[in-house]
Amino acid sequence: MRVVTSLRHSLLHQRGHLFCWVPVCLGLGIGTFFSLPVEPTVAVLVVIALISLVFAGQTRGKEVDGAALLWAMALILVGVSLAGSRAQMVAGPVLGFRYYGPIEGRIVAIDRSASDAVRLTLEDVVLERMAPEATPTRVRVSLHGDQVGTAPTAGKLVGTTGHLSPPSGPVEPGGFDFQRHAWFKQIGAVGYTRVPVVALATSDTGGGVYGFRMRLSAEIQARMPPDVAGFAAAVTTGDRSGIAQDTTEALRGANLAHLLAISGLHMGLLAGFVFGAVRFCIALVPTFALRVDGKKIAAWMSMLAATGYLFLSGGAVSTERAFVMTVVVLFAVLLDRRALTLRAVAVAAVVVLLLRPEAMMGPGFQMSFAATVALVGVFGWLRDMRWHLGPRWLRPLSAVVVSSLVAGLATAPFAAMHFNQVAHYGLLANVVSVPMMGLVVVPAAVVAAVLAPLGLDAAPLWMMGQGLRWILQVATFVSDLDGARGTVPNGGQWVLPLISLGGLWLFLWQGRARVAGVVVMMAGFWLWTQAERPDVLISDTGGLVGVMTEEGRALSKAKGQGFVAENWLENDGSKRDQAGAASLWPGKESRVPFVELTGGGRLIHVQGKTGKAMFDGCAPEDIVVFSTAFERNLPCESLDASDLQFHGAVALHFEGGKAQHITAREVAGRRLWNDAEVRGQ
Repeated sequence: MRVVTSLRHSLLHQRGHLFCWVPVCLGLGIGTFFSLPVEPTVAVLVVIALISLVFAGQTRGKEVDGAALLWAMALILVGVSLAGSRAQMVAGPVLGFRYYGPIEGRIVAIDRSASDAVRLTLEDVVLERMAPEATPTRVRVSLHGDQVGTAPTAGKLVGTTGHLSPPSGPVEPGGFDFQRHAWFKQIGAVGYTRVPVVALATSDTGGGVYGFRMRLSAEIQARMPPDVAGFAAAVTTGDRSGIAQDTTEALRGANLAHLLAISGLHMGLLAGFVFGAVRFCIALVPTFALRVDGKKIAAWMSMLAATGYLFLSGGAVSTERAFVMTVVVLFAVLLDRRALTLRAVAVAAVVVLLLRPEAMMGPGFQMSFAATVALVGVFGWLRDMRWHLGPRWLRPLSAVVVSSLVAGLATAPFAAMHFNQVAHYGLLANVVSVPMMGLVVVPAAVVAAVLAPLGLDAAPLWMMGQGLRWILQVATFVSDLDGARGTVPNGGQWVLPLISLGGLWLFLWQGRARVAGVVVMMAGFWLWTQAERPDVLISDTGGLVGVMTEEGRALSKAKGQGFVAENWLENDGSKRDQAGAASLWPGKESRVPFVELTGGGRLIHVQGKTGKAMFDGCAPEDIVVFSTAFERNLPCESLDASDLQFHGAVALHFEGGKAQHITAREVAGRRLWNDAEVRGQ
């Protein structure tokens, strides 16, 4: 009874603060949906939605404590049905085989792959001898070789000849699920071409909003110095296709990659600059200033500028969150209410989750909201405690240092888990770069936009270029310092949920019990330290095998399946490249590569038809992996290409001398994005 009474009192103490838990409950439901082992049918989703309405209806006449619990259960169920409905809404055909032949389509997006190759996302796709209803809604093609055809522009109808295949599953059980990512992007096939892309029509649609963004990006890049042109396009239009891979790596190594994403920093700086500039201009005319509320006019103009920036940016998760936050803050100004609150963050999170629930599973959403919640929470505490960041003249610099430290600490676990890297000197880089972005780059970009119709934008663009060049020089200097980057191994599927829930409890719960959030976070970090990497990893094609040794993971070959190898080594927290990891393979000089296993026996990797011809059998305790189909009975355990195609990547853990198998299919379950039978194809 005491426990119940204590819980009721705690919930009563949360009165006025419960709205902030709405996105948390929605997120729990969305996370539950994505962790299900089987895909719920439409009928099940309808039933879940109806049950949520029943829970919500039962809140009438209830006390705060009872109503809060009922609303929490209702919102969790809404999250499940919301994510399930979204998965059904974006459903489209997925290529079920390897295709080689003509590819036609209209360009709707241009970006770069991890290998720095230009990639085209095509819509209105036509494939040879494939019915329209079976053709993927979108395909993504990487451009390899010498592309001497048409210059890719959004909206252009193009054609080429290339290879396509279904989106691949996780490179290891529990790893990043590209199939799920592609499903929500409506990408039903990915591939590459070495043949030039050619225009199939003399005119195009202009590409709509995206086409306008790309034309603006091209204009900006043409007007800026080559070394900062791509960076300038990224921070103004969200187009990163002009940024070289080494630039991205330098920014990431200095913890400045967030400057590439149009996020709260850019949106806030833009809105703040417009707000201040409009108020200043109004104040210059005393007669006008005395008759109008300059603050509210400035708020409306800032809102208009933020809307235009959202239009230009392409609407990434970080931009949507930043826009909603900005609008909420500006509306608070219009209503003469406190602007920066956790309630505003909650509103932004609810909007993003309602529009794109799948975004919650990505690093962009997680890092964006982690930083925002931490910043608003910490500065709110400082305001409530009446703590000042030094003398008035030092406060701007102190605010930058504190905000960089808080945001860096808040996003560090997510960056480390998703990218397996830690930027040790990120605080230093942010302290000397963020002020440059706020004081030079963004104001110069706004002035250039205002003066461009008059042809007077050369000077502000020059200033913008100087600011961006400074940031890139800082990024290069910091990322090249000894020990600038650290690596960490992957921690498993429960680490981030625990750290996230602990952090949310710490910032959102009212009262002394918020300290429990620290305990939950520590539990997440402890699990991270206890995580063990698989003893053996086998790719979903059988083309690559990785075995953990005392010196690190040894790979069965130095070239081929580079994306898989890179991800395995990153998840191990290793700094070796594929060639370095392949040098650790002890049996690389034998006719068929093998390695002695800690549990006894050998792991033999039979590669291709040549390897199969040289394969001379195995002992009962051996494990053999074939990269091709193999039908002969063997005295040992074997996995061939057909087995791996169904089960996906395989991880082996040796316990007590026996190998425990975990497959990607077991972890991912049978879902719309990875099972043709579930899709009804």
